[in-house]
Amino acid sequence: MRSNYLLIEMTSQKFADNIRRHALKMVTRAKASHIASALSITDIIAVLYDTILNFDPHDPRNADRDRFLLSKGHSCVALYAALALKDFFPVSELETYGQNHSNLMNHVSHKVPGVEFSTGSLGHGLPFGVGKALNAKYMQKKWRVFVLLSDGEMDEGSNWEALMFSSHHKLDNLIAIIDYNKLQSLTTVEKTMNLEPLTAKLSSFGWSVLEINGHDHYEIKKALINTPCVIGKPTIIVAHTIKGKGVSFMENKVEWHYHSPNSNQLSCALLELEDKDA
Repeated sequence: MRSNYLLIEMTSQKFADNIRRHALKMVTRAKASHIASALSITDIIAVLYDTILNFDPHDPRNADRDRFLLSKGHSCVALYAALALKDFFPVSELETYGQNHSNLMNHVSHKVPGVEFSTGSLGHGLPFGVGKALNAKYMQKKWRVFVLLSDGEMDEGSNWEALMFSSHHKLDNLIAIIDYNKLQSLTTVEKTMNLEPLTAKLSSFGWSVLEINGHDHYEIKKALINTPCVIGKPTIIVAHTIKGKGVSFMENKVEWHYHSPNSNQLSCALLELEDKDA
């Protein structure tokens, strides 16, 4: 069964590596934060934009498009890179990230083609996505809503209200993904506000819950392509990830939530991500 996905995995993995390279360059150039948070979601972003989402980069507001919301807006460089690589705007524009007058702001902005909603104040993406999904149901539209959240963001009460509302209204066109890298801005999720038992809590709120390795492209695709898991229920995917994934000296290091690489660190990181087939 897995062999059927090998070509897809190879394609999306190369896409992910390319996203990581651009994200690292953007953050280094701008002396910005949150590179580790972006690296933890890169594989999920890559699979979504490579094989799952219905979109047209030349018509980004197409009424039939799937809606993707990056609720953890501080991880925007991963999304910006993916959108540029999928031709929503020129790749050269990534060089303006974080600069004055650039549309590529340090938290994801709806001014960027392909971005549905500006985020950064945590706990807003899922409630907004719920409204979109409810609207699609009322209009009897087939497009879906995907929301990618951080684990620390689950401390926000607005998310739990949205979870209850979604199951009550049977929004099976809504798919949420939690980037469960288990680190927040200053320490671990467990020490900040323990989420466990997370899957049991989510199930008790009436959602279909899946757990996956958030860096295994096969598992990510298999989970996403089979949604909704249960007709009449929204789906939530708990993706176990590693903060800083892909760059060994950043992995599971809380300091890379805010730290930006210097030129030497960038060179080392890019060397680890070097395209061996190039």
